[in-house]
Amino acid sequence: MKFTEKLQARINATRSALCVGLDPRPQSENLAELEAWLNQVVEETAPYTAAYKPNIAYFEAMGLPGLQMLENLLKNMPKEIPVILDAKRGDIGETQKYYAQAYFERMNVDAVTLNPFMG
Repeated sequence: MKFTEKLQARINATRSALCVGLDPRPQSENLAELEAWLNQVVEETAPYTAAYKPNIAYFEAMGLPGLQMLENLLKNMPKEIPVILDAKRGDIGETQKYYAQAYFERMNVDAVTLNPFMG
């Protein structure tokens, strides 16, 4: 299903265009607690949410544990709710190919934010 179709189906189902941003602060000392909190946010907002938008920068700032946290979060999100990965990436074609591979094939998100200015 195309992203726009999935999003429209979700807006119709929830009667809402709510997009929940997931921007965990990397200063947290207890990453397991932070991950549990993020999962709780998803669980509690799922009935009302048209889409989720995790910002990859917050997860990247935590290093490999943060990226693992993001992958875990993405795997546990309800499949009917579109995920827009807030990455704001922009670079040459070859590099973009690998961004696309990482985000769409590995992380299995529905859409990605982009920066139109080349790197």
